[in-house]
Amino acid sequence: MPKTIRELADELGVSKQRIQQIIAKLSPSKTPNKEGNRYVLNAQDVKNIKALMGFENNKSSTSESTNRLVDYDVYLDVIDSIKEKDEQIKSLLEVQKQTQNLLDQQQRLALQDKKLLEEYKTEINDLKSSNMLTQDSEKDDSIQTAVSVKNIKELPQKQNKKWWHFGRRI
Repeated sequence: MPKTIRELADELGVSKQRIQQIIAKLSPSKTPNKEGNRYVLNAQDVKNIKALMGFENNKSSTSESTNRLVDYDVYLDVIDSIKEKDEQIKSLLEVQKQTQNLLDQQQRLALQDKKLLEEYKTEINDLKSSNMLTQDSEKDDSIQTAVSVKNIKELPQKQNKKWWHFGRRI
């Protein structure tokens, strides 16, 4: 009973295009006959196509069942490996989050240290300036007493001078 390419493709579980590719690979003596624009596949043509594809006519049912068992085992192995990879990815993401948290903490601590250093510098500068002021004020007190005594003696002379002469030394 002749078959069409579609029927053979459905039987083998492949596409029509794949069957057409196999027919194109067949030698001219084994090429099936065409009726109009369609190939008509007899039993010998089906056998030739199956042989080129790696299927055997008589053993196809047993080989397909063993192939399916092997495929199922491979499928289970692939699923197991995918699960293992997913777990590895999750653990790597967790490590990445921990690393990011540590980096953030380090940056915060560095910023706090910088602020503390600036505060300490300002405190030190304030202390230095206050020490300088106390030392200067002690010097100024002694100078001011000397200047005030001198100013009291020179007070009548300065009253006669004009304002633009202030700051000049005589």
